[in-house]
Amino acid sequence: MLQIEAAKIPTLDVQVREGDRVRIGAFEAEVLEVPAHTAGHIAYVARSDAAPLVFCGDTLFAVGCGRLFEGTPTDMVASLDKLAALPANTLVYCGHEYTLSNLRFALAVEPGNAALREREITAKGQRARGEPTLPSTIGDELATNPFLRTGETTIRAAASAHADRELADRIGVFAEIRAWKNAFR
Repeated sequence: MLQIEAAKIPTLDVQVREGDRVRIGAFEAEVLEVPAHTAGHIAYVARSDAAPLVFCGDTLFAVGCGRLFEGTPTDMVASLDKLAALPANTLVYCGHEYTLSNLRFALAVEPGNAALREREITAKGQRARGEPTLPSTIGDELATNPFLRTGETTIRAAASAHADRELADRIGVFAEIRAWKNAFR
């Protein structure tokens, strides 16, 4: 899939694949293929003295995930699972700061999640002080991000209620909450 995507980028001079290591100055990272937002989407995972880092572009956001422009719900769940498997202290650097709007949506999906309520208070305070809400951590995302929590009973129940039918698996739950988020205001 990346080969096809690479052909679309005329200025590409080095193609990378899952597991490749890249170096930019003193910075070294491993490539993860995380297709779904786009077919050729990749993330970079790096180790540092303080904590591991992931630069995930538009696959994972603080309390959200990217839209599916070229991928399927199955693709995105697999990509999010790769990121969710990183150590809990991994710092998440995403492509956009949509934290407050993503929190509003996540609270509509899972209003009883105390970690979400706490995260909303913290994020609103950060923004009020002119501070960014990023980076996040994989641990914070596992506790609050509905797109990483599609196996949780509360998320499944909310997605099923929104769909007005029982959803059988994580892919169906993901697809429903992604469609719900796309229309959420």
